[in-house]
Parts: sequence; C-alpha cells; structure tokens
Amino acid sequence: MSAKVITVTSGKGGVGKTTTVANLAVALALTGDRVVCIDGDIGLRNLDVILGLENRIVYDLVDVVEGRCRLRQAMIRDKKLSNLFLIPAAQTRDKNAVSPSDMVRVCDELRPDFDWVLIDSPAGIERGFRYAIAPADQAIIVTNPEVSAVRDADRVIGLLEAEEKGSPSLIINRLDVNMVRRNEMLSAEDVVDLLAIRLIGIVPEDDRVLIASNRGRPVVLDEAAVTARVFQNIARRLKGEDVPFIDLGNRGLWSRLFSGRR
Repeated sequence: MSAKVITVTSGKGGVGKTTTVANLAVALALTGDRVVCIDGDIGLRNLDVILGLENRIVYDLVDVVEGRCRLRQAMIRDKKLSNLFLIPAAQTRDKNAVSPSDMVRVCDELRPDFDWVLIDSPAGIERGFRYAIAPADQAIIVTNPEVSAVRDADRVIGLLEAEEKGSPSLIINRLDVNMVRRNEMLSAEDVVDLLAIRLIGIVPEDDRVLIASNRGRPVVLDEAAVTARVFQNIARRLKGEDVPFIDLGNRGLWSRLFSGRR
C-alpha cells in the first residue's frame, strides 16, 4: 500500500475547499479505502469542525513537526468510520511553523499505511500554499463559478505547473443553475473553457451542505441529498472509474462531456 497524496487548493478563500476535503475523505472511506486528512490551514483550522472531531484534538500538525508527539498521536480516528483519520492544524501558530520539507516528511511517513492522503490547503499562494503542494502527487482546484474565483484558480494552475505538479483537476462548487439561466453566474461550461483543465465534479448550490457541515456530519452521509451522490461520484473518478456526470441542467456542457470532449 502506498497512498496517493492529493492537495485541494484554490487561491481564493471561501470557495469550499475544506468542505470538499471532508466530503471526499468520507466518500473514499465509505468505499473501504484507508484515508487520512491533513488540515494545512495553520492558525485557522476548520476541517475538524466539519468532521465533528473538534472535541477530540490533543496534538496537531505543528506538534508533530516540532517533535512534541509522534505522528500517530496526532491522528484522530473518525467517530463513524474506523478507516478515516484527521491530523488537525494548530490554532495558536502561524504558517511559518511548517515547511515544504516538513510536509513531505509527514506524508512519506503516512504513505505505507494509507490509500489516500488529502491535504486541505490554506487560501492564498504564499507559504501555506507552498508547503501544502510540496508532497502532492495530484492537485484539485476548487472554484466557485464567479469571475474573481476563476481568475485566482487560473493563477494557481500556473503555479502548480511551474512546480511541476502537472495539470490539476477541477471541481466547480456551488453552481446555481437558475442563476446561470438568468446570466447572473458563470456556467460550468464557461469555467471549463476558461481554465482548460479536467473537470471531475460539479457541486450544486445546496443548503444541506452548510447545515451538515455545521452539525459535524458531512453531507455525503445524507443519502437523500443530490450533493451526496455528486461527492461519491467524484471519489469514484479519483479511483479511476468512468462515472457519468449528473445532469444539473447545463445541457451544453453535458453534451461535450458525454461526447468525450473536455
């Protein structure tokens, strides 16, 4: 077993990176894979809240890096899934506490025992971004279908290519089909055309995502939610399966996806 390390990033804050990491981690764990999440947002941790693990933190990523605990001591097992773990970020330190080489070392130690290591990258393109992408085998860009978020995502794609991380995959988050129809929001097709990277998921606007996150129970566990199936399908694509996209009403994009054109 040798884990694949995936960094989820965006450039712009508030687009849903942390929610994406939590739901993909749970979705992959539900398939039986062993998954560990690393909250890379030193000083502003939130992944523990979305996973409902905030009351179980004893040690964090910085404690591991600075030698105050062993890696296993900082890993928190999920309450529902025994094959899902979290390494939380430190709240009382800044991003200078972790270096790219630190993250590479941590991930290399995790690789033999897991199938997936998912890193929640902090917003921005400075030091936090640099250490979050350092160990990555693959990057996922999360963006909202708005001009500023797409512009920042485009810049991050360039930085990833400069770091020889290859072409990232794309998740479009919080797409509102009705706003697209009223020309009040970029369509998924617009975003794909602008960024020119492989699309692996479109997550629709859904109040249940926020409600589930606030309750510490990721929406992917809600069998009645369309967004649950969306995240499950993204996880299946990460595992190499050819999974059709759910038609959310964007006919132009779907005709291109189903015809095999990206």
